[in-house]
Amino acid sequence: MAADEDIREGEIRVEPPEGFDASLHFIGRIHTPWTDRADCPRQGDPSGPECSLEIFEPWVPALEGIERHETLEVLYWLDRARRDLVRQSPRNHGYSRGTFALRSPVRPNPIGTARVRLVRVEGPRLIVRSLDCLDGTPLIDLKPARCAHGGPA
Repeated sequence: MAADEDIREGEIRVEPPEGFDASLHFIGRIHTPWTDRADCPRQGDPSGPECSLEIFEPWVPALEGIERHETLEVLYWLDRARRDLVRQSPRNHGYSRGTFALRSPVRPNPIGTARVRLVRVEGPRLIVRSLDCLDGTPLIDLKPARCAHGGPA
């Protein structure tokens, strides 16, 4: 856990529960140009660099048909984010807010989401644009993006 000296004015830290309510399996790893949070964009840019979603076995067959979708929703685990702040002071904003009122990666369950454009499929790798996470971030899930008329469930 991060030390109390890492707390900005207006922030509140709590001790997270020791137990877990659920478990999950990482289905892959995300590869981006960013290795430091200071360099990582705050939001994905549709014209940003190509990044890749590496899918691990045994999940590779689940990619069948993914190439028919232009836009995907990606869920990932922000493994380097702290999890103990319930109130945060965003840098350069001069105010503090509750964690659930912010899009900060600091969350009780650090799940990141991105809506990305699928550029191409290269075997077990999806090449995408519009990510905003660090290189090596664990991949939780991906699915076709929601649309007004829906698609196959």
